[in-house]
Amino acid sequence: MPWFSDLKQFRRDPLNFFLERGIASRRALERLDLGLSPVWLVARAEIVKDLLKMSENRLCKGRMIQKLQPILGCSSLTLTGEEHQRRRQALHATFSKGAAQRFVPEMAAVIRRQAAHLARARTDFKANDVTALMTLRMISIVMFGHNVLSDGDEQALVHAVNLVEADVERELFEVLPPSPWALWVRRKKRVEAKEILDLVVKRVRKRTAASSALASLTALNLSDEAIRDEIVTMLIAGHHTTGSAAAWLLYYLATRPADLNLINAEARTITGADGEIRGADLAQASVSINFVREVLRLYPSAHWFSREAQTDLEIEGVKVRKGETLIFAPWLLHRHPAYWDSPSEFRYDRSYGTPAFVPFGAGPRACLGMGIALLELQLLALEIASTFRISVTSETPAPPPTSSITLVPPDIRIRLELRENQPSLVAAE
Repeated sequence: MPWFSDLKQFRRDPLNFFLERGIASRRALERLDLGLSPVWLVARAEIVKDLLKMSENRLCKGRMIQKLQPILGCSSLTLTGEEHQRRRQALHATFSKGAAQRFVPEMAAVIRRQAAHLARARTDFKANDVTALMTLRMISIVMFGHNVLSDGDEQALVHAVNLVEADVERELFEVLPPSPWALWVRRKKRVEAKEILDLVVKRVRKRTAASSALASLTALNLSDEAIRDEIVTMLIAGHHTTGSAAAWLLYYLATRPADLNLINAEARTITGADGEIRGADLAQASVSINFVREVLRLYPSAHWFSREAQTDLEIEGVKVRKGETLIFAPWLLHRHPAYWDSPSEFRYDRSYGTPAFVPFGAGPRACLGMGIALLELQLLALEIASTFRISVTSETPAPPPTSSITLVPPDIRIRLELRENQPSLVAAE
């Protein structure tokens, strides 16, 4: 059936599908036949930001995002209009990179404690498992404040997130409706996850730091349900995406020892006498931040996302009808030879001020957590490089990632060892 002629190839290998179709395209928009109506792949970086700046009455998040509402509720990810802007503005005060610098000591401590534990174990570990938990702990500091969550609260949050995050992928990509049994199981898990989150929020609300995201949401006079929806959205979106990128960051630190030493030297220039990285100096740490950007270029966690036309549009001579979908694929734009020299090579001497670099989207609906994500990844690079030797014990070069809600890394296995002349790991833990 012509309507679905691209669906098999897309499902088999979506990453190569986007690359092949986008690079070969001679137009700004490449038609994909994935359903009953055409889907348009944005193949030229020059038009991406203008499209993403369009008003919501012309181009909006659309039905794919709305499919997540049963899981994420009415949160800043699924909302539109004035309420979306109101919540986004409040959260931006906490989530921007500059504002988040006040959390640097606490975030760095999370990295050091986890890394110290792993080094003491003297064995290798699966990178993505460790980085997902590490980034969840760091985003929890921003959400609730330092030392607000008990170990039991943290374990409850991890359990709640695990209950529902697999459903996010199913809701987005299912073509046929689920069976009644599968639907009942999903609803049961969502109810359990919401009950857990409600309990944790009620427990910690009085102890929440005034500078936390939860305090910002509370100041908006949101209902308990709305606050819970925002928390589950931020935890799912904030830890899984950054955790995947962090796994690749560890891989490149391990396979590029000369760069590891450069970042180690850079860390020393921005570390105070107390042994803590100075948050205000992170902007001058160009080696580590460009290393992070190159990881995000090659492995953007949000490797594709969509928008839906709310009215008939004409884009670069292509007529897009109301209700049709545009797909933006950072995976394509970040590896397109028209915009990057040797696009498959890891080289952080590149310029990232280009319309082809969009790991967090662009425009007024760009990823709200991009500042936090960059901060977490830069701190991870600096803390690991300054204290540890790191090696890969699994296959190199690493196999390609798997396309899911995020780019799921393969089984990258890492080993950490303490550098010579470092303080005792007991103090770090």
